[in-house]
Amino acid sequence: MNIPEYESYHEQKSHFDAAFPYNTYLCSVPLDFMQVPLHWHDEVEFIYIKKGCGEISVDFTAYEVHEEDIALIMPGQLHAISAIPGKSMEYENIIFHPKMLESSAADSSYHTFLKPLFSMQLACPIILTKKDSSYATVRSCLDRNDNICMSFPAGYPLAIKGNLFALFFALYTSYSDKKRSPSTEKNIEKLKSVIKYVELNYASPMTIAEMADLAGFSESHFMKYFKNTMGVPFTAYLNSYRLTMAGRMLLQSDDTILSIATEVGFDNLSYFNRAFKKQFGMTPSAYRQAN
Repeated sequence: MNIPEYESYHEQKSHFDAAFPYNTYLCSVPLDFMQVPLHWHDEVEFIYIKKGCGEISVDFTAYEVHEEDIALIMPGQLHAISAIPGKSMEYENIIFHPKMLESSAADSSYHTFLKPLFSMQLACPIILTKKDSSYATVRSCLDRNDNICMSFPAGYPLAIKGNLFALFFALYTSYSDKKRSPSTEKNIEKLKSVIKYVELNYASPMTIAEMADLAGFSESHFMKYFKNTMGVPFTAYLNSYRLTMAGRMLLQSDDTILSIATEVGFDNLSYFNRAFKKQFGMTPSAYRQAN
């Protein structure tokens, strides 16, 4: 199950029209799944916390988020969502491609005002709270779009785009004079191809040599760089990703544990059971029953 498949699991909860690429869907941790593993995409994403609290990681910085907080994920940013032990979080994902707001060649608005936001040239906060000057407008625009997506009235794309323009106008006016310092950026570009490859091919065999070649490193440098950047060795990251996907499949299907273990890339059931218990604190069967 890759990230697009993870999104499709929640289509029954989504407000979505395939003719207009503005997607929203409701999720919860740990009820739906324990975590959304580290990933990235070319779309803009808002994570709107509706209830409870949890943790959102963006470019390796973790943020504890609470009810009514709004996380703003720009294109290309690495991000993950996870539960806090003993607590739960319900949230709405709002995802759309920046090109949806592009203007014609005669209108420079996109390149002048929106592109600096989407390319993270401006120091816009990752987590918007009620203390932020733009928060009220951002929240109001998202709420209005949610109401529109409940019924999709005639001409609804105009209203959704209009609210998005108002939203980004609020962000731009609040942070246009706050430039992002390049020195605060972590050098993660080399790993994006590896992370995307794992996301799309995690069930297939993969070697350190293949991943090092993908990142443009020698094997020894790749292993050191990956661990220093990600905090864990590549093999541990890959196994954790596979186990996270197995956890989702246990809740979303009636497939046998053996079938799921094989589907996510484990060819030894005993090892899968031990690794799953180590990561989730219970066996796969207990995890399925508990959730």
